[in-house]
Amino acid sequence: MEPVSLQDFVCALDPASLPRVLRVCSGVYFQGSIYEISGNECSLSTGDLIKVTCVRLQKVVCENPGTGQTMELAPNFQGNFSPLTGPQSYGTLEELVSAATQSSKQLPICFMSTHRITTKARVVPQEEPLKLEAVEMHHGTCCARCVLGTGAQRVLLHLPLSQKGPFWELEPGPPRTLHQVLQDPALRDTILTCPALPWHSLTLTPQYEVEAIMHLRRTIVKIPSTLEVDVEDITASSQHIHFIQPLLLSEALARGGPFPLPTEILEVPEGPPIFLSPWLSSLQKGQRLCIYGLASPPWRFLASTKGRKAPRHFMISGAYQGKLRRRPREFSTAYDLLGALQPGQPLRVVATKDCEGDGLENPGLMSLAMGDRLEVLGSGQALGVQERDMDVLVCQRLSDQPGQDGEDEEAEDQGQILLPLHLSGGFVEEMGDGRRYSLQDLTAQFSLPCDVKVVAKDASHPADPLPSFLGLRLEKKIMEPFLVVSLDSNPEMCFEVPPRWLDLTVVEAEGQPSQPAGPLPVVPVEELTEAFYYHLRKSPAFEGQAPPPRPPKSKGLSGQKQVSKAKGVKSSEAFELQEPSLLPKPKRKTLQKVTEDSCSLYSEIPGHKTGLRPTKPITQDSGESVSPCSPLSFLLLSPTPFCCCFCL
Repeated sequence: MEPVSLQDFVCALDPASLPRVLRVCSGVYFQGSIYEISGNECSLSTGDLIKVTCVRLQKVVCENPGTGQTMELAPNFQGNFSPLTGPQSYGTLEELVSAATQSSKQLPICFMSTHRITTKARVVPQEEPLKLEAVEMHHGTCCARCVLGTGAQRVLLHLPLSQKGPFWELEPGPPRTLHQVLQDPALRDTILTCPALPWHSLTLTPQYEVEAIMHLRRTIVKIPSTLEVDVEDITASSQHIHFIQPLLLSEALARGGPFPLPTEILEVPEGPPIFLSPWLSSLQKGQRLCIYGLASPPWRFLASTKGRKAPRHFMISGAYQGKLRRRPREFSTAYDLLGALQPGQPLRVVATKDCEGDGLENPGLMSLAMGDRLEVLGSGQALGVQERDMDVLVCQRLSDQPGQDGEDEEAEDQGQILLPLHLSGGFVEEMGDGRRYSLQDLTAQFSLPCDVKVVAKDASHPADPLPSFLGLRLEKKIMEPFLVVSLDSNPEMCFEVPPRWLDLTVVEAEGQPSQPAGPLPVVPVEELTEAFYYHLRKSPAFEGQAPPPRPPKSKGLSGQKQVSKAKGVKSSEAFELQEPSLLPKPKRKTLQKVTEDSCSLYSEIPGHKTGLRPTKPITQDSGESVSPCSPLSFLLLSPTPFCCCFCL
């Protein structure tokens, strides 16, 4: 085949014959790849091979040959076209018949008039096709016997040869649609007429978009057919040519198969590693892989170890089969307690260290001592510094020992207390749950984050590292598709690759993939690098977590005294505070009893203590306050010097 322009090749192409292999005979540099919007460019050099896989009609340019004016027609244009025999028009029917006779054309011939023709029989609309069958005498006048319409709708007309036009001679045949004209090679570059367009004669030039594959180019190249390049069709002699088309894992995931898919790695994305896994070092150029399809289920859990050592981070598959037991959660601020509160799930905690509230700002804001038991009720507001509203946590003080809430003496000590959300301290959740959960059941019943201990490893993963840790915090559920992949050299080594974070460039390989017997032995736990872990923490999945509130600005002692005179608490929408005062009543114990139990009191602090509890500050006449747990309070209240020395 001789080289032809790309436009001529596409116009003459039969879509049923695709794909076709072309050789570029004249190089060109053009814009028009699949990333044209992004400004990427593509070049065709002399000798390049392209494999045309699809041709799409983009538009049709309609041109008036007399004036050179153009307009664009959409591919779905509904008008009908009739081909003209030439660009010449005739002023009368006699001129039309004379021209046909001189060109040795035989009657009948087809023609049309660009003006409406009125006869006694009927009116002929403009540009309506007519067939001239013969010239004969009619009522003593030389007339052209014409037929209007076809079939049962035929109307016979006698038009005098002196009938004025202009008239245009048409090629025989019925009107054609736009696609019929473009698909007929005989009508290429033919002058046409269309009643739906403003010009009586016109030409059509289609513009196509050619989709082609190029060697070692990952994306499909989209080339305009009007590109000035000559090509040669070498399909018949190129059966042995194989076009290597790179493929991203994300593209394999998007197209959904067919799986299993044997591939070979062409390129590994640059950047720091995301997993601390032995298979990661095997992902190198030239390594053959087998992609088995989408991993199930599609969710993962981000988890971190808890303990004195530096935390390690893991991504746990939703298919993990180990057994877990809940561990008490630890909280460092009142804000963390509020975030852990879930509707319908009571939250009870124990203070693990003394937490000093700023009682000078508002007497309703309490201090806590180690061992205090609280039930978290909800959020509220209280008047803080400068009479401004301050967010607080509303809690119910519980008895020192579980099960003793009904005793009279302890009941006097119970009441609602307020903790500023910025209050830092230490709290541990009270829990009596010894059940063993699967990962799916645990995350379905309890909200995240959740502290657990893996008490039984996943039987399908002998090297499961999770049971070796004292504690594990399940932080977030991540919905992300993974592909199940294995090394061709070791089909038993299966792992899951996230195309979003590890998008390998591969090429389809020949041969049948080896299928392991039984279920695929996929590793359900992958350890993350620290850099990738914090990258995930910054991802949109972790957005929407508001930062903890800032503590109020400190004021001078004089200013604090003025604020303390204005007492008041407002309830939030979630919880309504009640009267009387939210402060607990002091225990009715004598100082002698406190002195006798002072040693046992301090020895029992790590557990649930039964001694002193912080209460309302003692106010002297001078207006100064003394904390009941301070050494000065014991100097003022203790009957013996022993307690004073002990406390000091």
